[in-house]
Parts: sequence; structure tokens; C-alpha cells
Amino acid sequence: MSFRVVVMLLLSLCVSFGVKASETAGMIDASILDLTATSYGFIAIAIFVIAYVFVILEEKLHLRKSKPVLLAAGIIWILIAVAYLGQGEHELVAQAIRHNFLEYSELFFFLLVAMTYINAMLERGVFDALRDVLVSKGLSYRSLFWLTGILAFFISPIADNLTTALVMCAVVMAVGKDEPKFIGIACINIVVAANAGGAFSPFGDITTLMVWQKGILEFWTFFDLFVPSAVNFIVPAVIMSFALPKGIPSSETNARKFKIKQGGLVIVGLFLATIVTAISFHLVLHMPPVFGMMTGFAYLKLFAFFLKQQQQDWEQDPDSSPGSTPHGSYGKFDIFNKIAQAEWDTLFFFYGVILAVGGLGFMGYLGLTSEFMYGQLGALNANILVGILSAIVDNIPVMFAVLTMNPEMSEVQWLLVTLTAGVGGSLLSIGSAAGVALMGQARGHYTFFVHLKWTPAIALGYAASIAVHMLLNG
Repeated sequence: MSFRVVVMLLLSLCVSFGVKASETAGMIDASILDLTATSYGFIAIAIFVIAYVFVILEEKLHLRKSKPVLLAAGIIWILIAVAYLGQGEHELVAQAIRHNFLEYSELFFFLLVAMTYINAMLERGVFDALRDVLVSKGLSYRSLFWLTGILAFFISPIADNLTTALVMCAVVMAVGKDEPKFIGIACINIVVAANAGGAFSPFGDITTLMVWQKGILEFWTFFDLFVPSAVNFIVPAVIMSFALPKGIPSSETNARKFKIKQGGLVIVGLFLATIVTAISFHLVLHMPPVFGMMTGFAYLKLFAFFLKQQQQDWEQDPDSSPGSTPHGSYGKFDIFNKIAQAEWDTLFFFYGVILAVGGLGFMGYLGLTSEFMYGQLGALNANILVGILSAIVDNIPVMFAVLTMNPEMSEVQWLLVTLTAGVGGSLLSIGSAAGVALMGQARGHYTFFVHLKWTPAIALGYAASIAVHMLLNG
């Protein structure tokens, strides 16, 4: 996604040399300065590109991706502030920063609640139990291939696609240790399925969440993408299934049994209740969904208090013998520990991206980029390009750039860009968080080139999903 933003910005930079300020005056408020052809703008572009080079090289440099973008965001807004000081319009800068920070704040608290719930379910052993149940079934390689893919497709709309992919990969690694070829193909299938499943739900991916919170599409409208998303998953899965090994995995992997700790299933129910609350706040009360998520957070915090009290009561029970465990295994449950385990680097990365891209948009670059992509290329071609470029880089800044540009598009085209940004990352293993994570988890079995071998099949699914969307929803 990041590379795509860089390309867009460089294109807009080239266009800006031939565009006068008066030509962009219709796209921005007259009191806002056009900095696209100034030294401030050029320095900002260079800073942003350098920061994203560090993001791309995160695995090699072992430098957290949030650090360069946080610095870049600060420098870009410093440049804007300095440019406006001489014009006496510094209040416009403060208003713009507050606007971008509010957008980030809504996303931050929404994700923080979701991440805390996921961490709580991980700690209670919900996903471990699911993994062990699947491993113990004694299914064939072909059945496991389809089952893990289908589960990834249907779990990712509720849980994030990264957690879903990791759980399903654990299943594949457990049963396929004697068949490296199966592990590679099954991991590809899981990545494609998880990304496709996240594309038709407002909760399934950060990009869909951003579109929903922005008010571009209504909650139920996203489900128009269910069939195209399913096609995106099924087409390459059918093709890859012919290369699967035959037979049934060794039964020795079936010995381990993991029990869900006390309250695990209740937390799953509370998470679903929180999602319903967020939807209700938006659809019924016309309030931002993040307020519903924060209300649902109270459900978990109150239940955490109950679990803590139950644990203390059991520990003080004089009849409990040393070494014994309470019914269902309460275990120590600290809600603030679950909050601390949130993906803070990712959350701060979002802050840097949103503020940096917002700053470049305030300078005028996204207006020029929008004119080029959606004016000259057309919405259909531009939205298809969004997905292809998302395979090279992260799709978060790409979607935020599109939302900031806010091109005039029909609902069908907004659905299309939501679809392509969500599933385009499946074209390459580095195109999504799920793919990058699985390359580490299944190291040596699932690699960039193993995935690249099946990119034509995935690209066929990508094209088919776009065609089906335009046929059904166009």
C-alpha cells in the first residue's frame, strides 16, 4: 500500500509542474495555500518517501515501522506551519491537524477495543481450542485445505485477518509437518481467504472500517461484496487444490487437547455483543460506531472484574488442595494486561500514516492525484490499480489517501475500491499483514516465491471478483 501512495504522490508531483495554483483553486478553499510546487512541498514529499523506504525495509533493519512515519508526520506538519506563519493563517493549520487527529482517534479507540478482545480470547485459549479440535478430526489434506480456507474466510470478517491467518496456519503446521508442499499451498489459501473474507465486512479489515466510519457506505451495503469476495477466494483455491498431496496426515499430531479457560466463551459472546452495540449506535442512534465499541469495552471490563473475584474466592477456599485447578481453569486474568498487549506499533503506524498523508493532502498533492487518477484514468481503472498496487505495499495509507481525495464516485465504485484494496494484497505474500506473518510462522515452507508461483491463479480470482461485482452490483 505504501508504494502505491508513493507512486501517486510522485505522479502528482510531476503533474504539479504544469498546473497553476488557479487550476486547483476549485478543489480547495481559497484561503488554503497550494504548496505543491514549493520547496515546502518538495521537502515533504522527500521526507515521506524516505520514511516509507524504512517501512518497507522493516524486516531487514529491525526498525519498527511506526518510528519513521511518526517522525515524517511531525516534520511535514512543521513545514506546513512554517509556510502558513508568513501568511497569518496559522489557525487553518491547527484546524486541519485537529480534523486529521479526530479521524485517527476514532480509528484508534475502535481498534484498541477489538485488539483487547482478541487478546483476551487468545489468553483464554479460544483459538488454541479451535486449532486442537481441527487437528484431532483426522481429516485428509484436501479436507483440511478447504476447511482452513473456509474458516479463515468466515472468521476474518469478525476477527482481524492477521489473527485468523495465524490460527489457521498453526493447524496447517501441526498436521502437515510431513508434507512441506501442503503447508505452502495451504498457507497461500489461508492468506487469500482471510483477505477476501475481510473485504465484505466493516469489521473485517482496517480499510473497510475506515470507509464505514467515514460514512461513505452504510453497514449493510458492504455485504454486497460477499459474492465477489467468495469468488476471489474460491477461484484460486480450486486451481491450487489440484496440486495438493493425497492421503491423511499422521495421527500422532492428535494427542494434544487444549481446554478453554473459564470465561472464554463468554468473552466471545461479549465481543459479538460489542459488535452489535457498535452497529446499533451507528444505524439506530446515528452516532459514530466507536462510541458503541467503547460501550462494549465496558462489558469486557466488568466481566474481567467478575473473573478476578472468582479467582480470588477460589484461592481463599480452604478446601482447595495445593496444585489443584478451579473448574474450567480460571487462571489469572488482568484486563489491563490485555490492553498492554495491543499492537501498539501498528496503532502508532496508523497515526503517522494518517497525519502524514493528511498533511500532504492539505498541501494539495492529493487533489492533483485525484484529478489524474479519477479524472484522466477513470474511476474503474483507478480502483483496479489501487488493488494491484496494494499487493506491493500496505493498503492502509492507500485507502486513507483515496478517502482524503474523496473523488466523486458512485456507490458501485466505492464498493469496488473497498474490494480491490482488501483483496489486492493477496497477489503477493508481502501485500498483506497476514502474508508477512505467515512467512515468519511457516518459515521455509511458505515463502515469497512459493506464493509468487500461484500469483497467476490469484490474479484470475482478482479479475473474476471484479467482474462478478460489476455484474451483480453495477
